Amino acid sequence: MLVPLAKLSCLAYQCFHALKIKKNYLPLCATRWSSTSTVPRITTHYTIYPRDKDKRWEGVNMERFAEEADVVIVGAGPAGLSAAVRLKQLAAAHEKDIRVCLVEKAAQIGAHTLSGACLDPGAFKELFPDWKEKGAPLNTPVTEDRFGILTEKYRIPVPILPGLPMNNHGNYIVRLGHLVSWMGEQAEALGVEVYPGYAAAEVLFHDDGSVKGIATNDVGIQKDGAPKATFERGLELHAKVTIFAEGCHGHLAKQLYKKFDLRANCEPQTYGIGLKELWVIDEKNWKPGRVDHTVGWPLDRHTYGGSFLYHLNEGEPLVALGLVVGLDYQNPYLSPFREFQRWKHHPSIRPTLEGGKRIAYGARALNEGGFQSIPKLTFPGGLLIGCSPGFMNVPKIKGTHTAMKSGILAAESIFNQLTSENLQSKTIGSDFERLKPAKDCTPIEYPKPDGQISFDLLSSVALSGTNHEHDQPAHLTLRDDSIPVNRNLSIYDGPEQRFCPAGVYEFVPVEQGDGFRLQINAQNCVHCKTCDIKDPSQNINWVVPEGGGGPAYNGM
Repeated sequence: MLVPLAKLSCLAYQCFHALKIKKNYLPLCATRWSSTSTVPRITTHYTIYPRDKDKRWEGVNMERFAEEADVVIVGAGPAGLSAAVRLKQLAAAHEKDIRVCLVEKAAQIGAHTLSGACLDPGAFKELFPDWKEKGAPLNTPVTEDRFGILTEKYRIPVPILPGLPMNNHGNYIVRLGHLVSWMGEQAEALGVEVYPGYAAAEVLFHDDGSVKGIATNDVGIQKDGAPKATFERGLELHAKVTIFAEGCHGHLAKQLYKKFDLRANCEPQTYGIGLKELWVIDEKNWKPGRVDHTVGWPLDRHTYGGSFLYHLNEGEPLVALGLVVGLDYQNPYLSPFREFQRWKHHPSIRPTLEGGKRIAYGARALNEGGFQSIPKLTFPGGLLIGCSPGFMNVPKIKGTHTAMKSGILAAESIFNQLTSENLQSKTIGSDFERLKPAKDCTPIEYPKPDGQISFDLLSSVALSGTNHEHDQPAHLTLRDDSIPVNRNLSIYDGPEQRFCPAGVYEFVPVEQGDGFRLQINAQNCVHCKTCDIKDPSQNINWVVPEGGGGPAYNGM
């Protein structure tokens, strides 16, 4: 029996010692590397520098053990768990024995889950008709639904009529991480083999090109890419069918799109970044069951986005609030994190938070392309489900129910093939193009955080509980180490230092001479995937770190 990998800690504060949040960013006319200078190596990951060309890896045993399963699922979110549960329900109903293995990169199920979240319970009730008896954490039915347009000082109410997509009658406000954790318990009770702390790092293929399964990530690699004495190869999991449920912009799904040309007949995917906080507020400001959405300020008319403020009913006056910013924004000086902090000072928002305490922070990319951006879902040996291909219903501002439903439908299709046909098997978006050169844009002067309603990045990331093993290659890899300075900094004034909601990317002075270099604080990464989407040079490739690393969200 496999056990979760040990979670090695490195406090987020330790990674911020050099991070200084300044009013003004680096000057536009930053010194570029001259053609004769040597670009310092930033990326050491083996996906960029293969081990077979590295003498330090000579003689290292690279053999991997393999396990066989009927179905392997990558990702223990709402979609992946729904597929796993439904497969085992069907197997029990038909008295069939099906081995289902589910791998999850978070150290605990639900620890990397982040959403609003207002849940349409249709698919969930279909999967768990006895959810009340089993104690599912659906504690807050929606009692009030509000929508408004914000100007800098005012809120213009907009009625939500019955039948409109945003009508939340019958829905529930949930802490999705807690719901996912509960679903994980149900999956294990049904016999699903759930392996938290094991990150799927590689897609395996048969000689005929069909998907064979996945391999989990290797552990015990130094930051410079050399093997440690404790180096261990990952495990291969072979399956008749592999389900990829990685969430938005999955790093394995990106490879599958390319290999099988899955996006040939759909529109490009577009994305947003969602930033979220949890607050315990003054009880007199608490309206359990209220759902509040807004559009408008602080975003300008060229920037797509909106906000949410949900009042939970879980034994204390708790609210979940956040801002979503479309990643097709044009101004490289825009900082989604600072826009979020500014939004909280609006006269219609601040009174709810005054006297309260912020207890959690996190961020995650989300799909916004809609139905026309859904790719081909199936390919030889596997399929995509959930937010990985992009099942978010944008007009409804919801995706959890469609992710669950996609998992249910996938499970039913797979089960029919596994049992009735005796299936035999050897076991890019368009947002980055929107960014304008810095010379064509005006720097944004953000107000200084007051430490009560708005906060700095350092204290925010600390609340995410993010931990990574320090001595491992950065999982934020660069295809070309020279591009951040020679292109991103010189043309766009280094937008990665602003679009990242965790302070991962910094441009710091070089140790000798003039100019700047990019510093990657990989330990801060909250796994939002925004950098992989918004990098104007498409030079950043997000891959999984050692299993168990990342944020430790509690009911986000």
